[in-house]
Amino acid sequence: MLAIQALAFIAEDPEKLSRFLGMTGIPPEEIRTAAGEPGFLAGVLEHMLGDESLLVAFADSAGIDPTAVARARSAFGKMDGT
Repeated sequence: MLAIQALAFIAEDPEKLSRFLGMTGIPPEEIRTAAGEPGFLAGVLEHMLGDESLLVAFADSAGIDPTAVARARSAFGKMDGT
């Protein structure tokens, strides 16, 4: 659920979304389909963790501790066997 919130946070801002799409190489029209894939959602959290200002802004917006994003990312790793 946190990864979906993070994706929505990114998508709300055209600049953030453009940067995310540029870094992932995913065309905008494929985001909805990709969002159903655990690997993509883990990538959303990785993207957050790789940009401290984005991470802090998201955590503030969601009312969570930034470390919750790292914990959520770790949970995805456990899900896919890594």
